[in-house]
Amino acid sequence: MTTNPSLLDSRTAWITATAALVILTLCYGAPLVSVVAMKLIAAELGTSRSGPAGAGSIVYIGAAFGGIAAGWLAGKLGVRRVVMFGATMVSAGLVLSASGGMLELYAGHGILMGLFGTACMFSPLITYVSRWFERRRGAAVALISSGQAVAGAIWPPLLQLGVDAFGWRWTMVAFAILVVVAVAALTVIFLHPPPEESAAAVGAADRPQSSGDVLGMSRNTLMILLMAAVFCCCVPMAIPMHHVPAFCTDLGMTPQYGAAMLSVLLGCAFLARQFWGWVADRIGGLQTLLWASLVQAMALVGFLLTKDQAALFAVSAAFGVGLSGLLPAYVIAVREYYPVEEANWRIPTVLFAGLLGMATGGWGAGFLYDAFGDYLTAFAIGMAFNLLNLVVLLFLVVRRRGPGVRLAAA
Repeated sequence: MTTNPSLLDSRTAWITATAALVILTLCYGAPLVSVVAMKLIAAELGTSRSGPAGAGSIVYIGAAFGGIAAGWLAGKLGVRRVVMFGATMVSAGLVLSASGGMLELYAGHGILMGLFGTACMFSPLITYVSRWFERRRGAAVALISSGQAVAGAIWPPLLQLGVDAFGWRWTMVAFAILVVVAVAALTVIFLHPPPEESAAAVGAADRPQSSGDVLGMSRNTLMILLMAAVFCCCVPMAIPMHHVPAFCTDLGMTPQYGAAMLSVLLGCAFLARQFWGWVADRIGGLQTLLWASLVQAMALVGFLLTKDQAALFAVSAAFGVGLSGLLPAYVIAVREYYPVEEANWRIPTVLFAGLLGMATGGWGAGFLYDAFGDYLTAFAIGMAFNLLNLVVLLFLVVRRRGPGVRLAAA
């Protein structure tokens, strides 16, 4: 077992974090096939647009319910076994989804790809990597939590080529083979047990305690408020991420423009996430959340006000900048206020609410489109959820005591 505290924040730690990023990039590319091919799948299977949109959403629902157990198992069995099992399930989910109709699509996405697949990826890996860092924890968590953004930047144009050339079914099968082979190799080579964290880096008085109130409220009350906040920010976050390609074609743009706009959104999210990680290392998780949520809300206004192609590229880029600071900052906030012994279950529990929010936003936008014939209602409701998120975060920031809170090295 790796026990040398000098490995914290080391070159080895950054190599480990990069390997985790690549694994997440591969696994988060899997649900994007149904996003890119949404209209084709709906037409072929004779369903409304909310049908394939729901398939992408139930990946998040499955991952939300499976993530808590996967985080706990990773703490008991080690991250390697959990991640390799998850990769196998993601691949099996793609194959099942490609094999039939709506039942197979939903079972493949929700049960295999979500509950048993991506559930074993994000929460276990983000907790695992956070244990390799003390001083640069915010930057490291921001890096690996960019897996979905990197996947969105890289895969949509490539997947669109595959769908155009071979159809969405064979594209799913080919991607399944890539995931299981590549993730197995990366896991065996790079994911080693984390080092023990140094007791000297942070004084005992600054360490989060395993008992007592936090921010003048009970420990579980704070976690419930964080869960409410992450749900409310993830509902609007999911709407452009799931529906920008379809939204663009509704405005008369080609599918290639829609895929490119999604790539711009998530590519900017990846680049900006490194900035937000730097910010979180300096001002803490809660204040970072507040500023990032404000940027996301301003970008949502842009989706409501413009249909111009060039302006929408700018709005998508701004939206990516805002959303990129949110999920990693929740992880930082949990590590600030709770000890590492509780991280394996508190982090996935908080992120559980975020994944439910992503599922609600992705499916809800498709449902509202079917009901009203456009996406304006969905964006407006997304804005309402974003405002609720800002209210909760502002309440928590105001309750912070002292000039700042350092990241715990516990």
